[in-house]
Amino acid sequence: MNYNFETRTPEMIALLRKLVESESPSHDKPAVDRLGALLAEECQNTRAQIEVIPNSFTGNHLVARWGSGPGGILLMHHMDTVFPLNTLKNMPFVERDNKIHGPGVLDMKGGIVISLTAIRALLDAGELSRPVTVLITSDEEIGSETSRELIERLAKQAALVLVMESGLLDGSLKTWRKGVGDFLVKVKGRAAHAGGAHSEGRNAIEEIAHQVLAIQKMTNYETGTTLNVGVIKGGTVSNVVPEDASVEVDFRVLVPEEAERVTRAMQALRPFTPDTILEVSGGLNRPPMPYDDLMKATFEKASKIAKGIGQPINAGGSGGGSDGNFVAPLGIPLLDGMGTYGEGLHSDREYILTRSLPERAALTAALIKEW
Repeated sequence: MNYNFETRTPEMIALLRKLVESESPSHDKPAVDRLGALLAEECQNTRAQIEVIPNSFTGNHLVARWGSGPGGILLMHHMDTVFPLNTLKNMPFVERDNKIHGPGVLDMKGGIVISLTAIRALLDAGELSRPVTVLITSDEEIGSETSRELIERLAKQAALVLVMESGLLDGSLKTWRKGVGDFLVKVKGRAAHAGGAHSEGRNAIEEIAHQVLAIQKMTNYETGTTLNVGVIKGGTVSNVVPEDASVEVDFRVLVPEEAERVTRAMQALRPFTPDTILEVSGGLNRPPMPYDDLMKATFEKASKIAKGIGQPINAGGSGGGSDGNFVAPLGIPLLDGMGTYGEGLHSDREYILTRSLPERAALTAALIKEW
């Protein structure tokens, strides 16, 4: 099975440039929809059936289908990025030293290029013999609130789900991911003049400081559970005892039981300072994607297929979440990190290794054909 992906590399780079130079920050619906229209055209060029899912909050979601019936494979992507419009002025698309730089090349426009190229190669060879669905969502970077139901519904119809997010730097797939959640903790104190009536005040910042220490102590590295107070707000001016303060907390867990423990512990927080009011909201956003028996069996099967094309793969994991986290609890065979690999995602250093484009296209095509 040889689809000449090395010879297709220039066209892959050209398509990647086209996608990257169509900037698509999550919160800019017109920009994301422009990219969505471009991608719909690309899919139509390979005889796909296109469904655009309207979305008033963020960009529209795109579903492209080749074939129909049971036993299909779902390839998952997102087209939104963390980079604002005009990032290209200071961070242009550049290919040099066997690397490709640019906003979103790694996370995750390279993954879209890989999927479309693999499907095109299978079609050209007359070997796309099973249903394939490509899902491209618009809000992954901001929590996937409008796309989660669509992701879960399409995943339940698939025999295999491939998440085309970036792999690890060494090319390893991501066979586990931590679950991700957040909490907002608010304190209501009592304002007072800092000089003339200090004792009458109830300092919300003092109270939130106690809560920060308690929250940070919930981290347990042995279980892989982390809590991070990342944002703190409070007060108005220095000569007023602050009435309000709050913190934003990120938490990550490897297993659902830890998410339940952390949530109970956060809800059990109580004020240290008399006459203050504490309010805790939030919880788990993305469930864990554990390296369980199903994931192990899925990876072993994929590994055999990969060896058959002379491309052995390794298993790894990440503390970051993806839309694959939503698929994991459904009991569907799942592989994540199938996209390009490189470094610097979400930064001005973001790049991919050029060789990851043809390598991953070959692996994706093999999994679609041989699964």
